[in-house]
Amino acid sequence: MADSFKIDFQAHGSIGTGDLIVFVGENLKPTPAVAKLIGPKAVELIARAAAAENFKGKAKSAMVIVAPSAVAVDRLVVIGAGGEKDRANVDWAQLGGLVASKVNGKSAVAVLDLPGVEITPDDAADVALGAQLRRYSFDRYKTKKDEAKTNGAGGKLSLSVADPTAVKKAYKAREGVAGGITIARDLVNEPPNVLGPREFAAKAEALSKLGVEVEILDEKAMQKLGMRALLGVGQGSTRGSRVAIMRWNGGKATQKPIAFIGKGVVFDSGGISLKPGQGMEDMKGDMAGAACVVGLMHALASRKAKANVVGAIGLVENMPDGSAQRPGDIVTTMSGQTIEIINTDAEGRLVLADVLWYVQDRFKPKFMIDLATLTGAILVALAQEYAGLFSNNDELAQRITAAGQETGERVWRMPLGPEFDKMIDSKFADMKNSSGRHGGSSTAAALLQRFVNDVPWAHLDIAGTAMGSPQNEINKGWSSGWGVRLLDRLVRDHYEG
Repeated sequence: MADSFKIDFQAHGSIGTGDLIVFVGENLKPTPAVAKLIGPKAVELIARAAAAENFKGKAKSAMVIVAPSAVAVDRLVVIGAGGEKDRANVDWAQLGGLVASKVNGKSAVAVLDLPGVEITPDDAADVALGAQLRRYSFDRYKTKKDEAKTNGAGGKLSLSVADPTAVKKAYKAREGVAGGITIARDLVNEPPNVLGPREFAAKAEALSKLGVEVEILDEKAMQKLGMRALLGVGQGSTRGSRVAIMRWNGGKATQKPIAFIGKGVVFDSGGISLKPGQGMEDMKGDMAGAACVVGLMHALASRKAKANVVGAIGLVENMPDGSAQRPGDIVTTMSGQTIEIINTDAEGRLVLADVLWYVQDRFKPKFMIDLATLTGAILVALAQEYAGLFSNNDELAQRITAAGQETGERVWRMPLGPEFDKMIDSKFADMKNSSGRHGGSSTAAALLQRFVNDVPWAHLDIAGTAMGSPQNEINKGWSSGWGVRLLDRLVRDHYEG
């Protein structure tokens, strides 16, 4: 959840009396406009303080001058913009996170004027987005709050920009994205005793306030549809499984919808193929794909995206009681295809198999993208730096890759092919849910591909990026909300209007 941190936009000229944040290059000089704003004595003070502090103006470095005599503010915060190469490749959201980290709970003005850089309204809006994301924390279950965080809570950041009206317009869409990321982060961070399939489905239903049509399938409805692969995963839990279908109809009635599908295993013990105890607590995050889809639907509805979008999430708990499915069981999917259970811990693909088939059969989408914390093998291949991308469509894969580069939520395309498909053939059923360690991410994707029925499709394996995420300037928590920015950008760039 975010604190009461506020952001607004103002024209260049006013610096206030709280904190003043300015940027300098490696020559330690601000732009002429900023130099005029703060005055020659302040420019000279920056140079003297930099020499004393060994501050070189490198990218993402910062220096704080408390109670500067040369300008009537509480603190003068100087952030390095780096050299020419750094300034040509600014990640504006990350920069916004850095700026927010320097706000100490009072009012602050950040003058968005970097040496040698032309800042567009979209760039400035991304700075504001990054600032909001940096302020996220999840401490609702702490009875004693972190004093350092509590004392720094709240506050107001005013971004001084060339055209406040244009930046406000650009930021309006970013607010929905920030809200969607916060929802996704909160869902992944929630403890599993609080967030079961039914409670998760209720979070999806809350999107109806934004005009999203939501339909919840219970176990009786899924039995009638024949979703026995999904139901098999959840049969060992006392908490019933659910599927949530979310629809945003912002496009023309004649337009085919685009579809996003999320794996929502609210807790994954591994089932009968029980996981090791060490680190099992992290398996509350095995629903990060579903969390992303809910956050994405919030973002799209909040900014009234001009697209028809379907979001579908399969919500189950994988537990090992006397009713749980066993290795050796064979389940019949909604498609009629059969799957032999080799490993009950390879459960996410069973959930997705039925939901993918349901979505392509009912909605006839233009494309489908699924997100899942599917395999540990993807961490071996890509660590936590990239999500694995598998696709049967080159154009869709290229567009996802480009959106990843633009947002910093990067993907790396991995191989799909007949060799991997052959590896999941079973002696006793149409396929098996695990073929062993070798090529584990590709064989999991190959199984999913058997349920997309030639619809353009991409699978994002986010096991490395969505939970226990790498720390950066816009994420200091355990859950990153990965995928909301990526897919919102994909829709915005290619599938609206």
